[in-house]
Amino acid sequence: MTAIATAATCRLGVNVDHVATLRNARGTPYPDPVQAAYVCEAAGADQITIHLREDRRHIKDRDLEILRRCVTVPLNLEMAASEEMLALALLHKPDTVTLVPERREERTTEGGLDVAGQQPALRAYVAKLRDAGIVVSLFIDADVRQVDASAAVGAATIELHTGDYADAATPTLMRKQLAHLEAGALRGHHLGLAIAAGHGLTARNLGPVASLPHVEELNIGHAIVARAVFCGLEAAVREYKAAISEALARP
Repeated sequence: MTAIATAATCRLGVNVDHVATLRNARGTPYPDPVQAAYVCEAAGADQITIHLREDRRHIKDRDLEILRRCVTVPLNLEMAASEEMLALALLHKPDTVTLVPERREERTTEGGLDVAGQQPALRAYVAKLRDAGIVVSLFIDADVRQVDASAAVGAATIELHTGDYADAATPTLMRKQLAHLEAGALRGHHLGLAIAAGHGLTARNLGPVASLPHVEELNIGHAIVARAVFCGLEAAVREYKAAISEALARP
């Protein structure tokens, strides 16, 4: 780890997808992810994140429509780079669209988007979102090739996939993955990209990521909702805000 400047602050984006997962498990109208977003805002969330999947396994179109009208913090819509999702994004105009890879059979997003392998198509897709005034973020692995391609297609932000770091089985592997994330963050900042990070982060492991140079935002969902089962959603969000603040306060 280098001792160069870190971001002065690190925002917390709270993903409310798994509130919707619980709702959909029984087909009831509750718990409502819209209500969850209100609670998260009140607790200090800096952003609300939702992933509208092709199969609508958690967030529904109705959720996106209402959240767009109601939330007062930025709304970040994660979605695949499909024509269906493009139409919905252009209709509802979230503050940010984060393009992610998506496979119907996966439980959760597995790895980052292959931007380098589909630059021409993504360049045109990103341009349509940017022309509508939407900030475009790309969820990628922290590889230099993917970071460079993200800048080349016109993204404003990259969200670094932290799953390999979160899943590291030993301190040595964790340090290796953290160094990989740091290199990606440094390269992205050099290219003028804003840097976010997310996937698999918990209150116990987020500190080193929040402290990386130029990381301005963490997006966390499952761990916060899981914690909320025991202490309530408002308390869980406050715990994660405090964990980020504590990490940034360390010398």
